[in-house]
Amino acid sequence: MSDQTSPEPERQRIVRVPGSRRARLTPAPGTDPSPEVATNPAREKKIGRDAGPNDARMQEDVPPHY
Repeated sequence: MSDQTSPEPERQRIVRVPGSRRARLTPAPGTDPSPEVATNPAREKKIGRDAGPNDARMQEDVPPHY
């Protein structure tokens, strides 16, 4: 018998964040950790619509329960 140990595959690690209640994971091997920029089509400005003086404010307002 030989004492050969196979190398462990790379894995995500748990990292404690000082001052935080939650830990975070390191990026998984073979992935891109930079976030993708997603656009919300509901928030895009509508071109060519008749706009009143309060339309922009009404579209940007968020109900209090959000």
